[in-house]
Amino acid sequence: MKAFAELYARLDATTSSNAKLAAMRDYFRDTPAEDAAWAVYFLAGGRPRQLVPARLLRETAVRASGLPDWLFEESYQAVGDLAETISLLLPEAEHQDQDGLAVWMEDKLLPLRGLPPEELAERLPRLWAQLDRRSQMVCIKLITGAFRVGVSKLLVTRALAALAEIDPKRVAQRLVGYTDLSHRPSADGYRALIAEESADEHAQRGGQPYPFFLAHALQAPVEEFNTLLGPPENWLVEWKWDGIRAQLVKRDGQIWVWSRGEELVSERFPELCELAGCLPDGTVIDGEIVVWRFDESPAQGEAFEQSGEAAPQRSGVQPFALLQQRIGRKNLTAKVLEQAPVAVLAYDLLEWQGEDWRQQPLHARRARLEQVVHDCPNPRLMVSPTIEGLDWASLAREREASRARGVEGMMIKAREAQYGVGRTKDVGVWWKWKIDPYSIDAVLIYAQRGHGRRASLYTDFTFAVWDGEPGEPNRSLVPFAKAYSGLTDEEMRRVDAIVRRTTVEKFGPVRSVTPTLVFELGFEGIAASSRHKSGIAVRFPRMLRWRHDKPIEEADTLATLQDLLG
Repeated sequence: MKAFAELYARLDATTSSNAKLAAMRDYFRDTPAEDAAWAVYFLAGGRPRQLVPARLLRETAVRASGLPDWLFEESYQAVGDLAETISLLLPEAEHQDQDGLAVWMEDKLLPLRGLPPEELAERLPRLWAQLDRRSQMVCIKLITGAFRVGVSKLLVTRALAALAEIDPKRVAQRLVGYTDLSHRPSADGYRALIAEESADEHAQRGGQPYPFFLAHALQAPVEEFNTLLGPPENWLVEWKWDGIRAQLVKRDGQIWVWSRGEELVSERFPELCELAGCLPDGTVIDGEIVVWRFDESPAQGEAFEQSGEAAPQRSGVQPFALLQQRIGRKNLTAKVLEQAPVAVLAYDLLEWQGEDWRQQPLHARRARLEQVVHDCPNPRLMVSPTIEGLDWASLAREREASRARGVEGMMIKAREAQYGVGRTKDVGVWWKWKIDPYSIDAVLIYAQRGHGRRASLYTDFTFAVWDGEPGEPNRSLVPFAKAYSGLTDEEMRRVDAIVRRTTVEKFGPVRSVTPTLVFELGFEGIAASSRHKSGIAVRFPRMLRWRHDKPIEEADTLATLQDLLG
């Protein structure tokens, strides 16, 4: 554990990619394979479920520190990170334990899950007493499932590739699925990540998918597209669907469904496993999982009523809110499956008859994909349609209807592009040409401290709109969204100072403030919701700009939001 804590400290102390790479190479070179396996898991983004409830952690830490509850809470608010707070308040201890990360995870930490509170209250202080302060903090982060450090999966891939002297793309391929919750890191698994390349490696992949090819944002004016992209006939244009990107992997008579986050989600979409009957072995399809309205069934109408969202008038793809409602369920009952039936809109073929097709040009992959879908007569699998246009201007006019179609804009893919790894341009390029976000002017009414380097600043805000028009009696501000991104560091510091000066009341970590600030908020989607006081739920809200020019009386109203909903 101590070696991993020292690696964490080195990574956390620098913003230099080269320094981070050097730290990881040093660690992996000198660390036993079983410890390195767990280190890769965490550094690459693995998040095991929380092992001990946060409330019990806090209570145990308060008793171990000898501090009153109020002082612990004040310390937590000042630090902003639970694991760091606890490690700072625990009694100083010398590092006595020499066990590595694998032993700590497998023999000491994972067995904590599900233990009764009284046993946890005895075990946790004994574990903490074996570690120095830095190792205590890392240990607690692992317990809470909140371990994060400034390292991307790409950087981990580069470090392992340099250590093993193999192609980083090969390591990226092997890492797919490594951080899934069902995966248990092991010494053999780590050795497989850095092993020499073999001719039969592809045939031994089982249900493993490919690394996803990601698109770049296209934000230039349409008038510049001819200069930037050339004529539209060099590109394949599709709708940008608002669903869950996934790969369907059919091998050995079985279907595996993987999300873009490299989670195995087959159990969440059991109806897609029906496709095993018509897709041949050695087929991998990239596409979008959406809720698809096949008919006007009463159950679907009931689902919209329960979610608080108005039933859509269009057929086909349904709002993401309904898909989100489904994936949030712990139990997939027959009723849930009927209310929110899913389908896959396929847009790429990555493997055919067991051969890797990613080096084929897109137009060839697309032609074969259409034949594969044609030969699989199941309504849950459809080809994502292409969009034709004489020029970019005509495509821009077509794009204006995106919201009416339930899509986020268009995807523009080079016809000759291969299928790359991650967000790259070395084998061709994909562009996402999204529609402009919804926007509204709202008033800041609550603030909360941020996390990490922003832990000392109030950076997480709740915004409200008026429930009536100017001049109406007794109108009030109704909260409808929370946002924490979009401002510069300097703007954040200025808002923090205003929050502190205008605080009216404190509710634990939250401050209510005198309404004085107006911000333009942007968001990607909007839906009616019975779970929110405003009756409205917005998706991915963020601050677009600080409206210094607008008094709070001129902020927008609920009626404005309802118009956007319509």
